[in-house]
Amino acid sequence: MKKTAMKEQVTESSGNVFADLGFGPEEATLLAMRAQLMADLRDTIARRGWTQAQAAEVLGVGQSRVSDLVRGKWEKFSLDMLVTLAVRTGQQVHVELEAN
Repeated sequence: MKKTAMKEQVTESSGNVFADLGFGPEEATLLAMRAQLMADLRDTIARRGWTQAQAAEVLGVGQSRVSDLVRGKWEKFSLDMLVTLAVRTGQQVHVELEAN
């Protein structure tokens, strides 16, 4: 049996996976910011060796919310809430605007 070669098409990323998936520019930006903040918070929890219960105490939320965070349930967290949680870990959050 003969195998047919298929050519793969590779599309260069725009730098925002959500934009690449077809989200509008505003929503793609918000989703990317939320994703980055969640990843940073997960990294902070892991780096500091916190259990979910310890993280919940520091963050001022229930352990189930920390579980949602660690499991990447992005739909359960607003951008405001993620900024609040980052500040509660002692981090500073900065927003940077770039001209197009």
